[in-house]
Amino acid sequence: MLLNCHTYYSYKFGTLSIDELIDEATEKGYHSLVLTDINNTSATIDFIRRCEGKDLRPVVGTDFRNGAQQQYIGIAKNNNGFQKLNEHLTMHLHEEADFTERAPEMEDVYFIYPVGKVHPKLLRENEFIGVKPTQVSKIFGDLRNYKHKLVVLQPVTFRNKRDFNIHRLLRTMDNNTLLSRLPKSEEANPDEIMFQQEKILEIFSDFPEIIENTRRLIDSCSIHFLFKKAKNKKCFTNSPDADFELLTRLAKKGLGYRFNRPSGAVIARMEKELQVIRQMDFASYFLINWDIVEYARREGCYYVGRGSGANSMVAYLLRITDVDPIELDLYFERFINPSRKSPPDFDIDFASRDRDHITRYIFDRHGWDHTALVGTYITFQYKSVVRELGKVFGLPNHEIEKLQKVSDFSSLDEIGRLVLQYSKLIHGFPSHLSVHSSGILISEEPINAYSATIMPPKGFPTIHFSMLEAEDLGFAKFDILGQRGLSKIQDAIQLVEENQGEEIDIHNLQTFKEDSQIKELLKCGNTIGCFYVESPAMRMLLTKLEADDYLRLVAASSIIRPGVAQSGMMREYILRYRDRSRCVAAKAEAPELYKLLEETYGVMVYQEDVIKVAHLFAGLTLAEADILRRGMSWKFKQRNEFGKIKNKFFSNCAERGYEQALVTRVWTQIESFANYAFSKGHSASYAVESFQALFIKAYYPLEYMVATINNGGGFYRTELYVHEARMHGATIFPPCVNRSENKTVICGKLIHLGLGFLKSLETSTINAVLQERYRGGYFRSLQDFLARVPISLEQLSILIRIGAFNFTKKTKKELLWNAHFILSKSKQTAPEPTLFQQEVKEFKIPELYYHPLENAYDEIELLGFPVTCSPFALLEKMRLPPTTANDLALLVNQNVAIVGNLITVKRTRTNDGKTMSFGVFIDFEGHWIDTVQFPEIAARYPFSGGGCYLIKGKVVEEFGFLSIEASEIYRLPNENMEEPSTRLKAPDKSKLLQSNVAEDAKLLN
Repeated sequence: MLLNCHTYYSYKFGTLSIDELIDEATEKGYHSLVLTDINNTSATIDFIRRCEGKDLRPVVGTDFRNGAQQQYIGIAKNNNGFQKLNEHLTMHLHEEADFTERAPEMEDVYFIYPVGKVHPKLLRENEFIGVKPTQVSKIFGDLRNYKHKLVVLQPVTFRNKRDFNIHRLLRTMDNNTLLSRLPKSEEANPDEIMFQQEKILEIFSDFPEIIENTRRLIDSCSIHFLFKKAKNKKCFTNSPDADFELLTRLAKKGLGYRFNRPSGAVIARMEKELQVIRQMDFASYFLINWDIVEYARREGCYYVGRGSGANSMVAYLLRITDVDPIELDLYFERFINPSRKSPPDFDIDFASRDRDHITRYIFDRHGWDHTALVGTYITFQYKSVVRELGKVFGLPNHEIEKLQKVSDFSSLDEIGRLVLQYSKLIHGFPSHLSVHSSGILISEEPINAYSATIMPPKGFPTIHFSMLEAEDLGFAKFDILGQRGLSKIQDAIQLVEENQGEEIDIHNLQTFKEDSQIKELLKCGNTIGCFYVESPAMRMLLTKLEADDYLRLVAASSIIRPGVAQSGMMREYILRYRDRSRCVAAKAEAPELYKLLEETYGVMVYQEDVIKVAHLFAGLTLAEADILRRGMSWKFKQRNEFGKIKNKFFSNCAERGYEQALVTRVWTQIESFANYAFSKGHSASYAVESFQALFIKAYYPLEYMVATINNGGGFYRTELYVHEARMHGATIFPPCVNRSENKTVICGKLIHLGLGFLKSLETSTINAVLQERYRGGYFRSLQDFLARVPISLEQLSILIRIGAFNFTKKTKKELLWNAHFILSKSKQTAPEPTLFQQEVKEFKIPELYYHPLENAYDEIELLGFPVTCSPFALLEKMRLPPTTANDLALLVNQNVAIVGNLITVKRTRTNDGKTMSFGVFIDFEGHWIDTVQFPEIAARYPFSGGGCYLIKGKVVEEFGFLSIEASEIYRLPNENMEEPSTRLKAPDKSKLLQSNVAEDAKLLN
């Protein structure tokens, strides 16, 4: 009887989860129902899966609507009908077209129209009119004469009055209006609830034909999917045998590339993996990934394969990854094993700019009807719902902000209580469909066999369900990601070739691992700009570990993660590394456990460690251990994977005679990995990229810093990377109309910042400047520039103030004087080339007064940081302590006063909930100062924005890492340019011009 049921995947309309809909149906005596979400198939696959093993037969379809107005309902007779409906919905979603009043002719599909939409005599064989229980009294005339074309249509959108209220609030949010102004046409009728089946039968008791029609329709429908059975493209070539033959040939070819003389262990590992791959029918999956990276190399697209795929020797031989699994003792079974229920996936990172290019190749290569991006659900979060519901009730912003902070309902008025009550109920509802960060499906069957698709702005079809449902179906997704770290490496390689004429083999990893300069950078934490190892916490960890080798960096990449760090095991790892006697004690306490984790001193560091402990220490099966692996991923937290296996873990350990305290401690460590843990292969992949970045920084630091600046920096602001380039010998200039491009450029050791870094400088202005310079050569003067480039006075003033015309050897004020005179009568110049260009008259202006820091303040306003002087030069004249970062090693346990320019602050909470902070500064000489502000000091001396600070406190040292436990912190005042007493007569003009005059002269002569 239920032909039109909605879940909350009828976004901002439905109110029931899939489980709530199923439970409601079984409680009220139904043995089948039709799920028909509005213009959406997000819930379909999970609905079918969840009905398995229950006394409820799933039937599926779609409620086709224009806005809230129902046109018709499509119900799939079978899987073919479901695909046809998906194709119909996909076409309309992609084209953003309304649905017509009549459904198209379609095989294996029933269509149901609301009463009054279509005259019964016009209905096709597969079309019906749905009569609601409230419309039984309307069954007369033509409807009575066509009873064989009538079915029961009781829509289900909510369960009760509370759900109806939620529905109205969702509709109001969707219409961006006030609740009092929501049109009735935009909401469902209050009777769209699930009646008891007996009540439906009673209402239609005078029309048994209608009841029979409805039963016959539902009974003729059947939908079925084989879950967990592979759905990916079956063959890369023409057959599975040909696929395996090609994979074997490629792997053997890779032996020669990766190993000069492969050992017996390498060959045995390769052959073992190949057999498992064949057994589990994954040859096609490997070959498709190989084809992707092969194409990337042909196109000059740099990439890194990471994730648990790095555990595979075959992947290493096919150059999908750059991690040698034997070198790191990586388990192939972590990636693929017969006990693993879920399909594996490779994560392949590309330079951000190349990602769409690679994605388009995948779609073109495998067919747009068989390829799709994975969807994801954006859910309502509590505070955002409070804001939206506050607007629904017409509350002003300041009251909404107060409500977002309220925890005690008793202090609120009725409206406030309603807002918070319903915000909690709506929290977690899906709001709309979006795109997964990286996943792509390549299906053997057309994608519409499983889902309709949307077409996001990126231009690639995206399925309606998430990676969870994709995995349930049996898809192994292809993860294609964009990463700025790779863009930096790729750009740096190109800059080195252009600036120094040298080519870099960035895959020469074995040489990098043994390089003494790279080891020195790692050991002392001199890693600014380098992927994953530049944060303050990572610099500290590298220093404490004296991490100067590949294996130590692999471990560091994982133990820095919150799961290990917050459980206290990061500190324990450092202590055991520095003091091996602690390892002896740990081994004595739990020898079985220590033996499994000997490489990491008895500490669980990687996901593989959890699997080993679960399987070999606690006696769980590999399949059960894999459940823990899944539970360590944020992607599966909603399915409570940990809870499924906890009791088995404890009971097994009790049977093995382990002490309860030890077992509890081990389980706590396992739980701490949830949402955060890295597999060892993933950490190794990160370490590979870190070594590549470190190599370029060690030997070509200026090119690497320019690449970093041009790719949006990294952990820190652009200012720090400019400083780092200067520390390596660069001379930095502000943007210049003759030297700069949109991005920063380097020539020798001269670096000109890009025009694109200027705040408020419009893209159209930059394009006009560059196009004219490319066409007509360098600009010789301001007058020449204005004769050739259309520009407004406002935009020209930005260029003058930043020093973009310093090559003219005129001061800014002279240039601004002339600019105002020339452009005073027009908002924008519109130069027209003539045979004889009339010279614009220049005026001699009187001597003007300049503040020595005028350039610096202009740079701060327009770029965000000073270029032509140090931030310390901006301070008011006062006596400052001369202590520098290099002095701290001689002052351990002593109180010091030191001045530093603030780089970044990290705030955190102590175990008792108090706020403390860590500060990172640079001293007069450009070296690091690290500080700790415990809660009392953090509260008494809060940071107040960027600038220079006076820091007082005690120097402490832990494992070679120096920091200051601050007792006082004061932000120092900058000199005020507006004070008359500080105004000085202009010094020699040549000292105000911040370009290299000799080099500029070469350009203009």
